[in-house]
Amino acid sequence: MLQRRLGLFQSTVLNMIDMVGIGPFVTLPIVMGLLGGMYLYAWIAGAILSLIDAMIWSELGAAYPLAGGSYNFLKEAYGKDGPGKLMSFLYVWQTIIQAPLVAASAAIGFAQYFVYLVPLSHWQQSILSGCVIIFITFLLYRNIESIGKLGILLWVGVIATMGWIIFGGIQHGNFFQPLTDLGGSFTLKNLASFAFGQACVKTIYSYLGYYNVCHLGGEIKNPGRNIPRSMFISVIGIAILYLAMNMSVGSVIGWQEIKSWQDHNQNNFVVSIFIERLYGHQAAIIATVMILWVALASLFAVMLGYSRVPYAAASDGAFFKVFAKLHPTKNFPYVSLLVLAGFAFLFSLIFRMGEIISGILAMRIIVQFIGQAIGVILLRRKNGTSNLPYRMPVYPLPVVFLILMWLFVFYSTGFKIMLTFLAVLISGFMVYLIQAKVKQQWPFQKARVNS
Repeated sequence: MLQRRLGLFQSTVLNMIDMVGIGPFVTLPIVMGLLGGMYLYAWIAGAILSLIDAMIWSELGAAYPLAGGSYNFLKEAYGKDGPGKLMSFLYVWQTIIQAPLVAASAAIGFAQYFVYLVPLSHWQQSILSGCVIIFITFLLYRNIESIGKLGILLWVGVIATMGWIIFGGIQHGNFFQPLTDLGGSFTLKNLASFAFGQACVKTIYSYLGYYNVCHLGGEIKNPGRNIPRSMFISVIGIAILYLAMNMSVGSVIGWQEIKSWQDHNQNNFVVSIFIERLYGHQAAIIATVMILWVALASLFAVMLGYSRVPYAAASDGAFFKVFAKLHPTKNFPYVSLLVLAGFAFLFSLIFRMGEIISGILAMRIIVQFIGQAIGVILLRRKNGTSNLPYRMPVYPLPVVFLILMWLFVFYSTGFKIMLTFLAVLISGFMVYLIQAKVKQQWPFQKARVNS
């Protein structure tokens, strides 16, 4: 049985290293390339969406603090013996795909920045990213108490790296220049454009992870208080760091130059070049190593949190039984971890970063994010609010806003990615129906009773 050993500090640390990861370092130039001088608006939009979505997660996570996060939320909201079985199964099904995509993105980003240190061909980068997945799996092959301590060590590296980048821009003396460009570049037409939506896809990807604590709900102390606090601290803290980092880099390397690099697929290691211009090549090497540290820390948190999802579903009898196995001596879901790591290894070899980022969001939006937003409404109608450890303010406005914004983001992932999501969704639906038919579960159980 999982044990509650993670306090507020450790929970927040694991959230923050999951959120930062390689995301802001690889998406910073992409967003500048898409929006030019308006790039900060996309980071602000991502922060607002994440903060409001954290209200949904906080209400659900505090009420149902169990391993697996969304699996439990969807099951409770839509009915344990009814459509909740389908919704929770679909979530786990897509997790088997999207969680390895998240891990692969961190590994690919690691390889991209490693090129600043050692020139590598495309295939050499793919091999390196696969090796990174194997290394992180080795680190996670231990008990949760040891992981909490290791997470703090990794977090120190994350904060040190971000702090250095921000300090560099401030020391350079032109830190607030991007705010001047922001005002001069603003147009409502650009704000409502497909390019802005694409940019938001990239920034939201960089914020994802604020809910990692919900996946670890069965291992959090005092979850009714610590889960919401951990998420809000994480989102606000990381939003400040992201905005400051973007302003810092943009004050040294103009967005025009970075956009030109993006147009010609050059210099994807922008932060390394930023440090080089300020402090020289040797300092840039150190900064690059620190960014690689951040990528490893994020991958560590991602694989830790998501390995608990198939385990929770299998323990509940709603997914394949083999995923419910715990390591005989270290007490962690090792089968779930190894399966996700295997897919992550494969994806890191065959996909590119842009495809992965859009795919990650598309896989989550309909079943997980929108499904949970509607689920909060269903749970409030069914159970009321008197026993909720946390209640979102100004309900139902956050729910309505989120559903509309998530639909906009889903559209912005592009037609090809949306079709891929639908293929995964349909395949999961078919597998569920076969399994439900064999086990005589919903909807076949109801038909049998009525006959």
